[in-house]
Amino acid sequence: MPAAYDTIGINYANLRQPDTRIEAAIGAALGDAATVLNVGAGAGSYEPTDRAVTALEPSIAMIRQRPAGAAPVVRGVAEDLPFANNSFDAVMAVLTVHHWSDQPKGLAELRRVARGPVVILTFDPDHRGFWLTDYLPELITIDAAQMPTMDSYATALGPVQITPVPIPHDCADGFLAAYWRRPSAYLDPRIRAAISCFWAIEDVRVKLERLARDLETGAWAEKYGDLLRRESCDLGYRLVVGRG
Repeated sequence: MPAAYDTIGINYANLRQPDTRIEAAIGAALGDAATVLNVGAGAGSYEPTDRAVTALEPSIAMIRQRPAGAAPVVRGVAEDLPFANNSFDAVMAVLTVHHWSDQPKGLAELRRVARGPVVILTFDPDHRGFWLTDYLPELITIDAAQMPTMDSYATALGPVQITPVPIPHDCADGFLAAYWRRPSAYLDPRIRAAISCFWAIEDVRVKLERLARDLETGAWAEKYGDLLRRESCDLGYRLVVGRG
């Protein structure tokens, strides 16, 4: 969605820093691939520095935030990759599939240009248990509408391995569930601005007033305080690896 990210992505690079633990999982899944295509590359998070990476990104606002020395970037969309069959040892796509206009076509394109693994970090829309949905039940509807089911990946990619990605309590990457143990972060409009689903909820600030009250009164801690003792949590994020 290039137009949307030309708005949403203005301060994206400052708020969505790669988390080293998630980065390690992605790197392991890429195996020994020497050439990698990063689809929906954004500002360059999770692009390995020890491989030859080509980035593909539709949004000019995101491309402009790529740091000096980042991998070369091509402007384009997942559904129509401007590369020949089997052009790369591996293809990666990090928290981007839900923004594609035609997900089956995009996944088929990833498979087409990859000689080896297709590595996708995504979210399982059937997962339940994130406390924020108690305050914003709209999140469940949004995920159901935009996130592919886990079963759909094998249809496009062939056999896949799907692995849970636990989110550490101090996750450096500011995606939706990154602040699961830092609930007051969701009250910060700057943090919400870099999380796409918040842009789809009307009057989100007003709807979060109950969270603000519960944090002030201790009601949140009374209900969810056991989370404060956990180092990581399975919140539905999944690493999907298609070997072809």
